[in-house]
Amino acid sequence: MLNKTQIRYCLDVFKQMFPEAECELNHSNPFELLVAVVLSAQATDSLVNKVTPELFQKYRTPIDYIEVPLEELQNDIKRIGLYRNKAKNIKKLSQTLVDQFNGQVPPTKEELESLAGVGRKTANVVASVAFNEPAIAVDTHVERVSKRLGICRWKDSVLEVEKTLMRKVPKEEWSVTHHRMIFFGRYHCKAKRPNCEECPLLVLCREGKKRMKKQDPRDQPE
Repeated sequence: MLNKTQIRYCLDVFKQMFPEAECELNHSNPFELLVAVVLSAQATDSLVNKVTPELFQKYRTPIDYIEVPLEELQNDIKRIGLYRNKAKNIKKLSQTLVDQFNGQVPPTKEELESLAGVGRKTANVVASVAFNEPAIAVDTHVERVSKRLGICRWKDSVLEVEKTLMRKVPKEEWSVTHHRMIFFGRYHCKAKRPNCEECPLLVLCREGKKRMKKQDPRDQPE
């Protein structure tokens, strides 16, 4: 496991590599962000961004989603995985926003998690991006990077990863660290082909060292 000084070094490297990292889901208000994040579950941001321009032109308020037939909404998001469940959840959360929150997206994580299709990760993203609430949303990239580097344990659950990062990363850096770790995992420390050879964190990375050792023919038995 990395110590405090090593983690600080990792955070500084993330900053150097991806200083402008931010949410890549296209949106112009908290409601569009909420819908986009719900759509992004088990789907790439790039795919969601291909669907949402027309979607956000057609549906501008929660009432628009409430009034449209379910089948029509499903057809509008059909290119995205799990579109049937996502359409149902978007209609349900829209109804809740109208019934309980005056049609507005609530700012707190607890309120956000009361909405259909909104789990802890989605709530953290919306609270952080839309309302500047410090949060670390653990997606597949954040989890992978945390475990490969040794910031967290391999056996840690997603919730344990989140809590560990919240302890080890300064609170004022939670949100930006979340985005930088996503970029690091999405564009550099990829799931199948991480760029270990050119990684500035290789000296600290337990997983990277294992991978490099396997690639070195001098370390292979004759």
